[in-house]
Amino acid sequence: MKKLSSIIIVMGLTITILTSCKNNQQSNTIEGKEELSSTTEMSDRKGPPSGAEKERPPKGKGPVQTKTLNEIGGYKIGETATDFSLKNVDETMVSLADIKNAKGYIITFTCNECPFSKMYEDRLIELHNNLAPKGYPVVAINPNHPEINGESFEDMQARAKEKAFPFVYLVDEGQKIYPQYGAVRTPHVFVLDKDRKVQYIGAIDDNARSSEEVKTNYIENAIMALEKGEQPDPNYTKAIGCTIKVKKA
Repeated sequence: MKKLSSIIIVMGLTITILTSCKNNQQSNTIEGKEELSSTTEMSDRKGPPSGAEKERPPKGKGPVQTKTLNEIGGYKIGETATDFSLKNVDETMVSLADIKNAKGYIITFTCNECPFSKMYEDRLIELHNNLAPKGYPVVAINPNHPEINGESFEDMQARAKEKAFPFVYLVDEGQKIYPQYGAVRTPHVFVLDKDRKVQYIGAIDDNARSSEEVKTNYIENAIMALEKGEQPDPNYTKAIGCTIKVKKA
């Protein structure tokens, strides 16, 4: 009887262990499926992140310009840009000819709401403060349609006041100027010399996410080259930022 009881106990333990293992295996499988589902949802998520994440661009290089200069159809290196007359946030009209003692211009298409534009605001302020006294001011232009949320002229005025922009911040009324230049992202920069010839097109520097980790400042290098009577090298990089927003039909 003792031997039979021992056999029954052992069988009972074996069944319990097997049942426990099976349940654990099923649980792990279910958890694995939940993790996979969560990962899939994250990778399939479209549109900008919500909440505080809007203040910073996604990890990595972010949305990079895909079209070539020929495909875009704007200005090429060496071509002369046409002057314009656009309304500044102080409600005065500004043209490049109005900027006295300019040896060149840092034409920057930027906006209020793009996280990349926000990441570069302080850098643009620093660039203007450092380079405008040398004759190379930042000329910021908002190419987005004013009916886009956060991109109205009043929003521009509020943003300029909040950040104390030392440079002009112009509205591209009718969205006529950015296609001439061939801007496709915000920010997108065009460095012109004193004759308004395009000398550099592209990004501000090589690290959109962190000013502290920048290794190459394309704009500063371009200006230094112009100061020496040389051509910038490189004179073209791909812009990194948000696509320019037009009014939906």
